[in-house]
Amino acid sequence: MSNTTKVLVTGLGVISPVGNTVEEMWTSIRNGVSGIGRITKFDPSRVDAKIAAEVKNFDVTKYVDLKESRRMALFTQYAVAAAKQAWQDSGLAAGGADPERVAVMIGNGIGGKEVDEEAYHTLFERGPSRLSPILIPKLIANEAAGNVSIVLNAKGAAHTVVTACASGTDAIGIALDMIRAGRADVVIAGGTEATVTEYCIGGFCSMKALSTQYNDEPQKACRPFDAKRDGFIMGEGAAILILESEAHAKARNARAYAEIAGYGASGDAYHLTAPDPEATGAIRAITLALKDAGVDANDVDYVNAHGTSTALNDAMETKAVKAVFGAHAYELKMSSTKSMTGHLLGAAGALEAVICSLAVQNGFYPPTINQENPDPVCDLNSVPNKGVEAPMRVAVSTSLGFGGHNGVLVIKAV
Repeated sequence: MSNTTKVLVTGLGVISPVGNTVEEMWTSIRNGVSGIGRITKFDPSRVDAKIAAEVKNFDVTKYVDLKESRRMALFTQYAVAAAKQAWQDSGLAAGGADPERVAVMIGNGIGGKEVDEEAYHTLFERGPSRLSPILIPKLIANEAAGNVSIVLNAKGAAHTVVTACASGTDAIGIALDMIRAGRADVVIAGGTEATVTEYCIGGFCSMKALSTQYNDEPQKACRPFDAKRDGFIMGEGAAILILESEAHAKARNARAYAEIAGYGASGDAYHLTAPDPEATGAIRAITLALKDAGVDANDVDYVNAHGTSTALNDAMETKAVKAVFGAHAYELKMSSTKSMTGHLLGAAGALEAVICSLAVQNGFYPPTINQENPDPVCDLNSVPNKGVEAPMRVAVSTSLGFGGHNGVLVIKAV
């Protein structure tokens, strides 16, 4: 196989702040619904950022039994739930794939931090002999991929991608390459994260990365491209896509949402947390993804921006899109769905790939909500406040992570 091999999205699964099924999530996105509220997972009185985009009403026992779930950190529970949804949605739960030709590729930024936090209390208060024997298997970042592999009997490669906020996007891009290379027929790909803990929120607050000005108006807090943005909102959840070679999908008469047509990645080699203000890494990743997909820049209809609602990211990303697309940058639409979902870190790019797959299938441009004071530096069409119904053939999804990790996907209608 080669890069002429088409790779299709045949199943989707989501656990998110705006819905715990694909249908619920998509309805929220279409209606501009925010999933941001006051933190409930811990007492936020000691941290400056008191709001987050939490998953609500999650019942893990819909997916695994209670005893099994207790051996999983929350990020793993989310991944298993979303993977089971996607597997069922693809039709593969009824058979049709060789388990040894099914791989798992899941991005994760941080791992089981609530497990870490609890263990530190145990260590310091009661000593190392009282630590749980399943502490390590619960907290390490690869356990989401490992558990998905076990639960779905996927016997191909099972890998974890850790590239900060680009993790989910990079996992999908690497899965694309695996199928093109003939290493798998099907890849269960996406991202997962569960970092609404005092430890993580406190750490990001110390960096001054999170929004703190809208604690009393949480649904207005995430405002990408708006002049009054003041930081990102921590989100959590998981999104999984079933990727499949076109030949394999056709052989079983599978339905396809979209095509993952191209992937580009680059490193800024600039700073551990700040993006390169000249946007050279982002420009390169977008350019590489378009080349990989064989798509002309003028054919792109929509960019789902990384769009974190931070001063540095949004200005840099606007500069990158202008550099790549030239005059066409003012004709395409570029929105940030993080305005509704918050920033799911390692799962963000995977959720946004799901959203792009549905966007090209349905001809819908998701809005950037909270557009009240447009930043003149961010002067592209951000689809302000209300989504737009119009045909869409090609979408680009960008993920730009700490450490200078840039990952970009090109997603086409089928």
